[in-house]
Amino acid sequence: MMKFISWNVNGIRASMDKGLRAYITSSDADVICLQEVKAEQHQADLSWLKDYQIVWNPAVKKGYSGTAVLTRLPFKTHTLGLDIPRHDNEGRVINVEFPDFHLVNVYTPNSQEALARLPYRMTWDADFLAHLKRLEQTKPVLACGDLNVAHQEIDIARPKENRRNPGFSDEERAGFDNLVAAGFVDTFRHFDSRPHQYSWWSYRAGAREKNVGWRIDYWLVSEALKPQLKAARIRPEIFGSDHCPVELEIL
Repeated sequence: MMKFISWNVNGIRASMDKGLRAYITSSDADVICLQEVKAEQHQADLSWLKDYQIVWNPAVKKGYSGTAVLTRLPFKTHTLGLDIPRHDNEGRVINVEFPDFHLVNVYTPNSQEALARLPYRMTWDADFLAHLKRLEQTKPVLACGDLNVAHQEIDIARPKENRRNPGFSDEERAGFDNLVAAGFVDTFRHFDSRPHQYSWWSYRAGAREKNVGWRIDYWLVSEALKPQLKAARIRPEIFGSDHCPVELEIL
C-alpha cells in the first residue's frame, strides 16, 4: 500500500514548528505534496527530513505561491509547470513520473476579489485538464492540491452566501465538473458522502472552531486507478496552516 499526503501549508517556514514537522515525521507517507510553500528550497530548513527526495518549484515572485513534492518512492523524471509560459512563473505545478503513474501537484490560481482573475482562471482550468489528459495517454494520473474551488454545496458551509464569491462561482464549479466528466475521481467523495467535511477555514471570526469551512483540497485519480483506492481522509485535527492535510491510500 502507498500513502500520499497533500497540504497547502500557507508558508512552509511559518508552518514548520506549528505542526508541519510533527505531522510529516509521524505520518509515514510515501509521497507528500505541499502547496503555497512561499519560499525557495534553500530558505526552508528540511535537514530533519530523512529518506525523502525533494522536488521544488518556487514562484518567480519571492515569498509567493510555490509547490514542493517530497517522495521516498523512486521516480523516473520530473517536470515543472504546464509548459505554457503564461502559467509557469508562479511555481504552481510539479509533475513527477513514477513507474506506474504520473503524479501532479497543483496550487490552482485564485479568482481574486470580485472575480477579477476569473477569465484567467477559466483558461487555467482548461489548460490544466488538457495537461492531465495528455499525461494520461501514457499511464494513470494522481492529481492533488489546493484547487481553489468547492465543488458542490455540500463542500461549503454557507453555499448561498458564497454563490458568486471566488472559489464558489458557477464557472469554477463547472471547471471541476469538467474534471469529473473527463474521468477523474474525487477520491474523498468516493468514500465519504457526509456534509461538513472541510479542508480550509478563514482565519476570521473563529471559522475553524465553528467549522465554517470549504473543501477545496483534493486527491483526484484516473478512473483506471479506482479499483486500487483504499482510503481518503481529511485531517482537520492537524494544525499548522489555514488548510489541513488531505490523505490518500492506494493499493
